[in-house]
Amino acid sequence: MAEDDALSGRIRRILSKRGRISERKMFGGVCFIINGNMCVGTWKGSLIVRLDKKNHDKTLAEPHTKPADMNGRTMKGWALVEPSGIESENDLTAWVDRATAFAESLPPK
Repeated sequence: MAEDDALSGRIRRILSKRGRISERKMFGGVCFIINGNMCVGTWKGSLIVRLDKKNHDKTLAEPHTKPADMNGRTMKGWALVEPSGIESENDLTAWVDRATAFAESLPPK
């Protein structure tokens, strides 16, 4: 999917300054992994972010977000940020930075 490829490239540039980043094809897109923990990914042109579960409802109240529902199951602690919420590099960077900070707070796998 061309839109996922373009978004993956944008994410790659943001994460390029960090170490221990890997990528894996998942959910029909690309998932970026930090220290063995899933962090962000792409799905049908949208950004998937992993954030603290205790703030799940707060995250979903933010503009351009909705539940990450893969295969009919909502994943608590994950949010889908629609393309309109990540058009600018600043917006995308803010989401990636939030997810990265959370992934880095988890024990390495």
